[in-house]
Amino acid sequence: MSSDSPPAAVPVADLPASTPPIQPSLGELFVAFAKMSLAGFGGVLVWARRGIVEQHRWMTADEFNETFALCHFLPGPNIVNLSFVFGSRFRGLAGGIAAFAGLVGPPMLIAIVLAALYKNYGEIEALRRTLAGVACVAVGLLLSVMLKMTMPLVKRRDIAGLVVLVAVFVAIGVLRLPLAEVLLVAVPTSLAVTLLIRQRGRP
Repeated sequence: MSSDSPPAAVPVADLPASTPPIQPSLGELFVAFAKMSLAGFGGVLVWARRGIVEQHRWMTADEFNETFALCHFLPGPNIVNLSFVFGSRFRGLAGGIAAFAGLVGPPMLIAIVLAALYKNYGEIEALRRTLAGVACVAVGLLLSVMLKMTMPLVKRRDIAGLVVLVAVFVAIGVLRLPLAEVLLVAVPTSLAVTLLIRQRGRP
């Protein structure tokens, strides 16, 4: 390969925790979340993490995990909460509105058009198979981002965090226990374990 050949593409590493975050403008927030929502129609979390952590480097992997965890306790869809919390963090109320508008606006227009088309053509077998394939792809992407979100715990060898994660997955995903009851037990337990570990780690 010649010396002026372009370098091969390599995966983008997560932003180190010591690197100061880049401050996005209102326009950048709107465009970024609009791209996320359009790229991940029906499942934006995958593209939100990729855009925020890997592409724009506005957050570290740990910061994204913490912010997304916080959004689970707010009323409303998690990814919508994330857009408003994230935008507000950098640009206040205006930033939250810009990120929210970018996330919700373009897909809403597309959904209106698709709903009209599906009403007339939803019984076509080819369309049903296409939608089933899209659903499989969405599941694969979601599993991929879940693995990425657990990597900070693995790298830190956070055994307690991994144990709580697995326990919550088993309780909700396997045993089908109610989400609210599981969180009422898991959250205080996780906080207590974390405080205990930090106190033991102090000199």
